[in-house]
Amino acid sequence: MNLQLEIFEGLNAFGENAYLVHNGTRAHLFDPGFSNDYEWGLLIGKIKELKVIPEAIVLTHAHIDHILGLQRAQELFNAPVYMHEDGLPLMDHFDEQAMMFGLEADPITVEPFPILPSNAARIESFEYDIRHTPGHAPGHVSFYHQPGGWVIVGDTLFAGGVGRTDLYGGDFGLLEESIRKKLYVLPDETVVWPGHGHQTTIGYEKKSNPFVRSAL
Repeated sequence: MNLQLEIFEGLNAFGENAYLVHNGTRAHLFDPGFSNDYEWGLLIGKIKELKVIPEAIVLTHAHIDHILGLQRAQELFNAPVYMHEDGLPLMDHFDEQAMMFGLEADPITVEPFPILPSNAARIESFEYDIRHTPGHAPGHVSFYHQPGGWVIVGDTLFAGGVGRTDLYGGDFGLLEESIRKKLYVLPDETVVWPGHGHQTTIGYEKKSNPFVRSAL
């Protein structure tokens, strides 16, 4: 099944990217960082345009910019939430994350289902190659869709950059290992959809990324 992908770019004060992955009928919402009526209008308008039913909310990791709209999304779509269990401490301290950045936020009461990384992991109706890519945050995972030739990487890898490692659970050595062993092994033409900024490809980053280049 070739899943299609819609991007909502530059959301909230952190410029976060959210994604709507769909097959024309069902949809998965990745990293709902929606923070105001305009941003929510973009999402709801796209869902109505595509005539899809959101059946799952999926998280690459639980930093505040990626889960700002999680509570509302879960209530709006009544869809289960999926994330790696190592990210639970971040979600449990969502209000404290908000305070770090001068924001006000109520605690999140969502109880997510655990993501178990596997090259054939099923989340509701869709199947992904789910890769554990920690280093930027505990429990960070990336989602590779081979038929579509793309990977959603959250904040592991950017166009010309990598995720910061100075927050709770960050580790540059672990991040570098995740990129080399879990992402750079994908085909060069694989489109990389990051948690911030514009798309890139695995091949381009292997050759030019100043932080982690291919060993080849």
